[in-house]
Amino acid sequence: MAAARRNRWRHALALVVLAGGLAACAPLKPTAAPSAAIETPGRDDAAAATAFTPKSEVAEVRLITAQTPAVRAYRKLGAADIYKAYPKRIYKGKIPPLVYAVVVVETDIDATGRVVDVNFSRIPSHAPEVPPLIAELIRKASPLANPGALGAHTYVDTWLWDKSGNFQLDSRTLGQRSR
Repeated sequence: MAAARRNRWRHALALVVLAGGLAACAPLKPTAAPSAAIETPGRDDAAAATAFTPKSEVAEVRLITAQTPAVRAYRKLGAADIYKAYPKRIYKGKIPPLVYAVVVVETDIDATGRVVDVNFSRIPSHAPEVPPLIAELIRKASPLANPGALGAHTYVDTWLWDKSGNFQLDSRTLGQRSR
């Protein structure tokens, strides 16, 4: 008898928790647009439509293009254009084991290969002067290779920056020396 009573209490508690969880999710549902049959006295249609428009307070997030084989192939083309633009700035041979700065760069290009924006997902705290230099180099090398059917996208590459100011891009690096 006591076991049956405990089971009923557990079921009742589970239902309360479930109902509370569902009630908490209700504010996440989008607000439905007002029905055309509902009329608001003293308002015209435009005012009624804007009165029920949900406002988004979430900041827009940049989406990085998935690193598909086509995007990785384009990354090599873009790197080749940067190498062509700065042949004297390319670090010759294998990069030293302790490179001065490693910077992960997100380059937004349009459908013609023109650089639209340059962002960074990894910036070295000890070398804050490097990312602006990289952004300037990328913008001056614009337009990069035409992406063709790939179209406008964001591709990611890692810049390996030496103390001398020379660099290699991860997509075209010759590797790293052991010493």
